[in-house]
This record gives sequence, C-alpha cells and structure tokens, in this order.
Amino acid sequence: GLKYYPKLVVAAPFTPATGPRLLVRGDLAADPAERLTWRRALQQELLAAAEREALSSVHVLFPSEPELESLGAEWLPRIDCQFHWQNRGYENFDDFLATFTADKRKKAKRERRRVAESGIRFESRLGSEASLNEILIAWQLHRTTFLRRGNEPYLGPETFVQIAKTMGDALLFKFAMQNDEIVAVAVFFIGRDTLYGRYWGSAEDYHSLHFETCYHQGIEFCIERGLARFEPGTQGEHKVSRGFVPTRTHSAHFVAEPRFRAAIADYLDREREAIDRYAAGIAEHVPYKQSLALP
Repeated sequence: GLKYYPKLVVAAPFTPATGPRLLVRGDLAADPAERLTWRRALQQELLAAAEREALSSVHVLFPSEPELESLGAEWLPRIDCQFHWQNRGYENFDDFLATFTADKRKKAKRERRRVAESGIRFESRLGSEASLNEILIAWQLHRTTFLRRGNEPYLGPETFVQIAKTMGDALLFKFAMQNDEIVAVAVFFIGRDTLYGRYWGSAEDYHSLHFETCYHQGIEFCIERGLARFEPGTQGEHKVSRGFVPTRTHSAHFVAEPRFRAAIADYLDREREAIDRYAAGIAEHVPYKQSLALP
C-alpha cells in the first residue's frame, strides 16, 4: 500500500472559512503582478518541501480565489458547498424578510416569536466587553455541544480568555438570557466585511433557540454593522430556509505519487459534477421571491 502520512496542510486551524493562505508581506504585495510572483514562489517552496521531507501530499484548504488561480498545474482543485448569507443592502431584519415568499416569511417570524414568548432576550458582548465570568460561561456552554456528541472540545477555556484579551473587538458573543441568566450562546468572529459563526451551546433544549441565536441574531448583526456576508460554518441544509444560499468553497491538493494522483483526480472530476448538481438543486428551495445567482 501507499503511505498517506506524513502530509503538509496549509490552513487556518479549526476554521473552515475562506481566507489568505499564501501570505505575502504588505509592502511586497502592493503590485498585483509582484504579488502573483511571490505567491507562485511560495507554492513552489511548498512543492520543494514535500520532496525534501518525503511528504505524500500538500493540501491548501479554503484559499482565496486569487491564490487558487496562482497555483500551478501540479495542484488538483477541489470544490465543496457551504451555505452563506449575502447582505443586499437591507435596512433591517424586516427589510430582509420582505424578500422572502409569504409562506417562508411567516415561518421565520413564527420561529422568532416562539423564542420571544419563552421569555428569552439577547445581549451582545464583544470579547473586549465581556467579563471573565461571561467568557467562561460561553466556553462551558459550547462544551456541552461537544459532549452531546461524545467529544471534549479542542479549545480550552484559556483560549477563549486569550482571544478576548488579544483580539477582543473581533470576537462576538450572543448571549440568550432567561430570567437574567445566560441559557445559551453563539460565538462569532468579525472580519473586515464578513461575520463568521463558530460555536454554539445551550443549557437546555428550547424550541427554535439554535436557529435564532446562531442565524437570525447573526443576520441582524450583519445588517446593523453593514457587513457584506455571514458564513455560519459548515454543513446544514436547514440554513437554506433561513436565507443562506449554497456557495462554493475551494481547496487545492498536490499528490506526489502519480498513481495516487491519477485516482484522486478522477474522483475529484466526478465529485465536482455531483456538487454542482447538489448546489443547483438546493438553490431551488431558497426562500426568496426571486432566484439568486449562486456565489
């Protein structure tokens, strides 16, 4: 058989979100042509490292499209599908819901009403604003989500505290409050023009609370802040009825062994066709009155 390990992975740890992967210093990246030259130099060094260290493969996960285009023919492109929300200049949440069909709009309003009728309200805290106790409660609640699946979380409480301390304005907690106690939380990160949903946890099961905390509250925040996109994380066709649309994501893979590479290339060709069909099929069920072009 062929050994798959060791391999090299270029990624943002624990973060299935598109972003820079071939990092070029700002003063070297001002000119597009020069930036492309440096990116190509970096990918050549990745290939050289694979040969030098006898690695089976190199995987660049969730690169930006310009980075993807800079990679050479040695790399096998792969696509996947997530569900993202696009801000189309909405003034408020009702303005957003006005783009839904009547039936879907009614369901969304009923979902939000159920949470409100449970006596639950929401408070927002940036990491820089949250108390130590609130941060630790957020960590403990997110831990419950992992424990329900039989796993311990991979980030400890000290990580939450450190992120709040060092990049607090990029960290957002949405706390669900009942009788002045925190009963659930969603943890987000704020990018330049995008909100990223990362973690969720609740003390008990409440009807529709997950959807309200993780999706509706995130959309409202994007509208209030003028953020262009909301990426709530991987998987979840249930997001579609709440306004998220299928969106292609990318990765690139270098495989050293020619026979292994040929088999994977064949699989990726067939997978790409299947994902395109899947995304097109899901797009038929978005709640909007007018069809939208897939990102």
